[in-house]
Amino acid sequence: MAQRLALQRLLSLPTRGPLAAHGRALGTSAGRRSTFNVQDGSDFQDRVLNSPKPVVVDFHAQWCGPCKILGPRLEKLVAKLEGKVLMAKVDIDDNTDLAIEYEVSAVPTVLAMKNGDVVDKFVGIKDEDQLEAFLKKLIGA
Repeated sequence: MAQRLALQRLLSLPTRGPLAAHGRALGTSAGRRSTFNVQDGSDFQDRVLNSPKPVVVDFHAQWCGPCKILGPRLEKLVAKLEGKVLMAKVDIDDNTDLAIEYEVSAVPTVLAMKNGDVVDKFVGIKDEDQLEAFLKKLIGA
């Protein structure tokens, strides 16, 4: 009986999305909707280039130390904006064509996109204040 209850509790927990395996799942449902992993070029076209909302594109790699610091920082700040901006995560090892197309020569590289156009970008790690300013500029706040 105790095992059944434990199993029921486990099964009733909300799913945490693809980032859960890395311990970086966002705790808010708005955050999960605002951040997504790009699967391929077609997905990028649909969800980033055709997005009616501004999109922050985080080009990263699993082996990149600074990416592991920047990614969660950026996800947290995007989640705070409650859907005003989306965040697309692009693994350069899985999406080499996109990295080449957007001239990503180092990771992390972050692009700010509006209406399918790159309007701003930075390379490397930033602190939370710099990231907030970057996002506010993108959404016009």
